[in-house]
Amino acid sequence: MTFKNALAERKLLGSILTLPCPDIAEALSMTGLDWLFLDMEHSSMDLNDLKSMLQAMRIHDCYAVVRTPDSSDTSIKRILDLGCDAIVVPQVNSAEQAKAVVDSAKYAPMGKRSVGIGRAHGYGQDFARYVQRANTDISVIIQVEHVDAVNNIDAILDVPGIDGVFIGPYDLSASLNCIGDIQNELVQTAIRQTKEAAQKRNLPLGIFCPSIQAANQQLTQGEMQFVAVGIDTGLLVSAVQNICEQVAPFLAPVLASR
Repeated sequence: MTFKNALAERKLLGSILTLPCPDIAEALSMTGLDWLFLDMEHSSMDLNDLKSMLQAMRIHDCYAVVRTPDSSDTSIKRILDLGCDAIVVPQVNSAEQAKAVVDSAKYAPMGKRSVGIGRAHGYGQDFARYVQRANTDISVIIQVEHVDAVNNIDAILDVPGIDGVFIGPYDLSASLNCIGDIQNELVQTAIRQTKEAAQKRNLPLGIFCPSIQAANQQLTQGEMQFVAVGIDTGLLVSAVQNICEQVAPFLAPVLASR
């Protein structure tokens, strides 16, 4: 089942990976997460790292969604040729940008994606099937994370070939001059406007959630089909801090006796 089809059937839980480590990608793909958000925008991850992580993931059990470093044609086609289930393209703030993204990501006649032979095509062995199904199987998701995108949201989402919307609340807050205050009414109003536009067009919605509580709230409201909860580095730090806090009381008497 494709990522797109899974979104149509149920809500999907994911998490963001920024560490360029195939072992982490492989391990987390076995945990029960529905998808992993491989972030090339805010990390040191390069194409070789991404390829190794995609190869390591149990791809049939956990979908690979890649956030591109930018919206350029070169970035989009090289990432798609490595083989992933979806791309999230950041900072798409106009219909013109959205059209350029679709052109880069979809083969003719829907777009102008360059035809190469790579991992996605089975290194040529699966070429015919891949190019026949890529336009429908691979989700092209635009990220709404700037007030300009919100102001242009209807025109953006009217572009044929957009398969979903992912909301970036933190960048959105920065564009509204309240950086980090994602509960600010300006941010929440912008999010609601984006939700309404996507729902009107029956496009799946996703959002980044900094906590379990935030994810539960988004999912119980019934508007989000996919959420990314936490970031690998933050989850690692949080887990170790919890160990330190839990074990510290038992260490104190030992340290005091020295």
